[in-house]
Amino acid sequence: MTASSLQSRTAASEDLARPNSAIRVSGITHRYGDRVALNNVSFDVPTAEIFGLLGPNGSGKTSLFRILSTLMLPTSGTATILDADVVNASNAVRRNIGVVFQAQSVDIKLSASENLHHQGHLYGLRGRALDARVTEMLERVGLADRANERVETFSGGMQRRVELAKGLLHRPSVLLLDEPTTGLDPGARRDVWNYLNILRHSEAVTILVTTHLMEEAEKCDRLVILNEGNLVALGTPTELKSEIGGDVIVLESLDPAALAAGISNRFGLKALVVGDKVRLEIKNGHRFVTDVVEAFSGAVTSVSVSKPSLEDVFIARTGHRFWTEPQPAKSEKGKH
Repeated sequence: MTASSLQSRTAASEDLARPNSAIRVSGITHRYGDRVALNNVSFDVPTAEIFGLLGPNGSGKTSLFRILSTLMLPTSGTATILDADVVNASNAVRRNIGVVFQAQSVDIKLSASENLHHQGHLYGLRGRALDARVTEMLERVGLADRANERVETFSGGMQRRVELAKGLLHRPSVLLLDEPTTGLDPGARRDVWNYLNILRHSEAVTILVTTHLMEEAEKCDRLVILNEGNLVALGTPTELKSEIGGDVIVLESLDPAALAAGISNRFGLKALVVGDKVRLEIKNGHRFVTDVVEAFSGAVTSVSVSKPSLEDVFIARTGHRFWTEPQPAKSEKGKH
């Protein structure tokens, strides 16, 4: 299915969106001058779902996150959170969302408790009610015994848990997280995701998370894959991977273009050159490998066979790899 047909199908389904949708995005487009950061993006997120925005740097996920968190106005299109428009009813939206940004927002010179009390004051919480809520949140993120210690003494994972506690202090119904586990070790990442699942199951919190990590996208109930501002895939991780329809074979060769052409001519298969490798999809790939190596024994230098991944979905939809290397920091205006 092409990106344009997917967009049309997604937009058409907006009229049939679930009545309990917590987030609805309809035809969102955003431009930075002549550059299109988001191109007619539409989807909806039901209550108590963990929904992912997956894409490489420059895909548009940060722009969409900023629009949903009311920090930026879209060029066109609409977005609502709990039926409140992010542009025309931004104050109502802010009361109902918790936001955890990629950049750290805690004051490391304050204690965990002081950070949360300061956050509570911003939402009009005071006195015993605030004290009780701060204690409750620190217990829930496993930091009750470190409540009065300065955040600068915490590990990266512990500091991230303080960020989560801040975002949830005012009991939001929707939690927006931008690259929530950036810089965390694998154990800390697991802790964050375990807690997100607890929130979803025990309190019916709707969670939207941006990520460029495939393993995190796999943990989402559903996700969209963005590429250069376009929505190129939408569904559960299992649904998206099942569209590949077989095993993924990757072949290395000194002349990948010639090998791809040879495979296409001999076997009638679509062989795609991605980077410096030849990639194709076929059922019972382990059996086909024998045939292709025998037919092109002098041209094939390495072979791998694997089950489809979300990166394979991305390649199938875009024709190029999903790059995850760190990129130089950009100005706020340049983010997208």
